[in-house]
Amino acid sequence: MTGSLAERFDQLCSEARECRVCPALADKNAVLSRLNGSLTPKVFFVAEAPGRQGADRTRRPFYGDKSGENLQILLDSVGLSREDIFITNSVMCSPRSATDANRKPTAAEIRNCSGYLRRQIELIAPPVVATLGSVALNAVKALEDHVLTLKDHAGTINNWNGRVLVPLYHPSPQVVAMQRGLSLQLENFRSIGMVVNEIAGDCDESVAGQR
Repeated sequence: MTGSLAERFDQLCSEARECRVCPALADKNAVLSRLNGSLTPKVFFVAEAPGRQGADRTRRPFYGDKSGENLQILLDSVGLSREDIFITNSVMCSPRSATDANRKPTAAEIRNCSGYLRRQIELIAPPVVATLGSVALNAVKALEDHVLTLKDHAGTINNWNGRVLVPLYHPSPQVVAMQRGLSLQLENFRSIGMVVNEIAGDCDESVAGQR
């Protein structure tokens, strides 16, 4: 695929929107567009799937629901704005139960979407990938193997696929209430601030050395 970064990304978005491979998601549209964030992000976030009240409604990941509000608190804590990041999902469409509630994507749905996830990472080439939840951590494992688990490695800084990988818990209300409270998530999120600042420092030193 030739063209500028923006042109190639737009083409990828168009292909994702036309995809109808997953039978249960055939009536859904992929949440993948310029609304996902910067194409030159400091951090590339991978979550689970678009939420019914959030991204599937607003077409912007983590926007319009409580998960989005919690993520904003986490971003604010390390001085990151939405303009600094890109957010995508393990599955681009919104999986629903028989009662139209959010559900976890199936292994087949994640597998079907893995090519789109891989192409996003290859195209955008982010210095830092942060996974939000175990589904996302396993989704990137399918692209390039790792031995990380959310239980043992949340908030740790790891080398993966030529870049930094930071596993984090998902900021959904359910996870905050039952698995990882927001105070602990804020502690884990400090790793994002640390690695972003370290990369920025390296870039500043490189520029200074060229003067």
